[in-house]
Amino acid sequence: MKKLVVGNWKLNPQTVAEAIDLAQATDIEGAVLCPPDIFLMEVGGAIKQAILGAQDLFWKDGAAVTGEASAIQLKDIGVSYVIVGHSSRREKLAETDTLVNLKVKAALTAGLKAILCIGENLDIHQQGEATVRTFIGEQLRKDLDEVKQGENLIVAYEPIWAISTSGTGLVDTPEEAVTIISFIKEELLKIGLSMVLVIYGGSVNSKTADGFLKENIIDGVLVGAASLDAHEFKQIISLS
Repeated sequence: MKKLVVGNWKLNPQTVAEAIDLAQATDIEGAVLCPPDIFLMEVGGAIKQAILGAQDLFWKDGAAVTGEASAIQLKDIGVSYVIVGHSSRREKLAETDTLVNLKVKAALTAGLKAILCIGENLDIHQQGEATVRTFIGEQLRKDLDEVKQGENLIVAYEPIWAISTSGTGLVDTPEEAVTIISFIKEELLKIGLSMVLVIYGGSVNSKTADGFLKENIIDGVLVGAASLDAHEFKQIISLS
């Protein structure tokens, strides 16, 4: 089975024309493209093989809330995957585990595939593996409280300290990632969730992707900046 490759475009690109060009250039089977909400319909119309994903959702349908999109609305325009709890939202927008849990359940209830992002920051990482395991385990239990099935769930392990924009200058290794992802899979089984894919998302690019993707226990990658470069992203997909 080919591994899952998810491109998170974040707040890029700047125009509809650029979004369509990027979508067409990376319209490859096995890829999930997650553009900003404002470009979802245009990107969805431009792709034939790739799968459309969203970067976030609101947890309640039909709520009197401004500037959000619900799971049902996303599904109606062709979205199949949705990222939930990305580190940038947790840090910059103060998203809590309670809110992330509501979003995961909303996505799964609507029939979307939820990509739940978890991971430790530099302070936690520097306290050692035991502390990291405790932190990750607590995140999983809180974010997946009352979630009963894992078939449409994907967990993305994001070591925040290894993301290029974190400013640490540190780089994760496949060996370290395997250790934590193995632990994540064990914890998922303990809370009764099977069939959950666990992918890696620590500033993956075409030079580092092979090391992570060749590990059997890693089910794919969540790609940030490199997904904005069609050549880079296609190279990563070819490795999957």
